[in-house]
Amino acid sequence: MANVSHRGDMTTHPDISEMRARYARMLGGRDVALVDGPVFLLGLYCAASPWILHYTTSQPALATHNLIVGIAIGLLALGFTTAPERMYGLSWAMCALGVWMIVAPWIVGSGPDTGVILNNIIIGALAFVLGLMCAGTAAKSVPKP
Repeated sequence: MANVSHRGDMTTHPDISEMRARYARMLGGRDVALVDGPVFLLGLYCAASPWILHYTTSQPALATHNLIVGIAIGLLALGFTTAPERMYGLSWAMCALGVWMIVAPWIVGSGPDTGVILNNIIIGALAFVLGLMCAGTAAKSVPKP
């Protein structure tokens, strides 16, 4: 049986350069928790907000809309986390979703009340700001020639 209790210095590991390169690629010089986590939570809240604020019966079209857009925001956040080098190009889509969420109560809804309007405006503004933060993170992580 091999003696696994002796722990040597990691710098002598034969795959240390590959492990360091993989770790650097995974992090990519970005702080995942500051951008991707809030985007995912915003998507969850957007999807659940019709049931939290109880407007599923008064605004069924807007409830379905918020569910779909919330799922889309959540999927974008998962993409930002799992494949940031590919997905951060879509951070402008977050900004577009934010603007859409702001105007959606009047386009999708039918006579929405103040609570529904404020809910969508706050979600839209947060999505827009977080999209700008994602775009800024993408711009910082692009290697300079």
